[in-house]
Amino acid sequence: MIEKILPSGVAVAEAFSDPPEAVLLPEEAVLARGFVARRRNEFTTVRHCARQALGSLGFAPVPILKGERGAPIWPGGVAGSLTHCNGYRAAAVARATELASVGIDAEENAPLPEGVHESIALAAERWRGRVLELEQPGIHWDRLLFCAKEAVYKAWFPLTHRWLGFEEADIELDPDGGFTAELLTADLRTAVGTAGPAVPRRLHGRWLCGRGLLLTAVTVAAVAPAREGSRTL
Repeated sequence: MIEKILPSGVAVAEAFSDPPEAVLLPEEAVLARGFVARRRNEFTTVRHCARQALGSLGFAPVPILKGERGAPIWPGGVAGSLTHCNGYRAAAVARATELASVGIDAEENAPLPEGVHESIALAAERWRGRVLELEQPGIHWDRLLFCAKEAVYKAWFPLTHRWLGFEEADIELDPDGGFTAELLTADLRTAVGTAGPAVPRRLHGRWLCGRGLLLTAVTVAAVAPAREGSRTL
């Protein structure tokens, strides 16, 4: 499903259940110690998906460990993202020469728990959501907003290594399957520092509703290296 909202060049693997062939590599098993069965199954299958997706790009199987704030650690030269929810797990990866960052998220098409929408949505987002609810009542727009914000964060963090609060991204959902995220944080520089490229102020993503799920995806294009002798003004 999720490949429908990702650009060409992104390798995807997804699962709607936990296949018996999905197993953890020894380094990953250490991280999963103490997990309850459901959490362990999600953790295992999404890493199985990651290895399948990486294999599509020609990479040998490797452990997918966790880095800062739990972000997955990808092989060098890879940008990627993982997601899982009840009944769905997915991984999306691309060569870093093509995409600087990838963010995906999946949620059940169900209302957010009471009080959560108010805590994650800006006033303008809540107003736009009420309009969308009247137009397409079969979609839980509050949950889709949350899903989009999660995908934006997953695309943001590998580039910046900085937290991005829910209130720091104003997301406008398009009923036709797209969305735009206006980043409201003052600092858009990457973790490289002042010499690094700026993260785009506006990110564009896509969403999909089907099989009881809401899926979102955001990608950030790689910046082509400057040619020798060129100048940046």
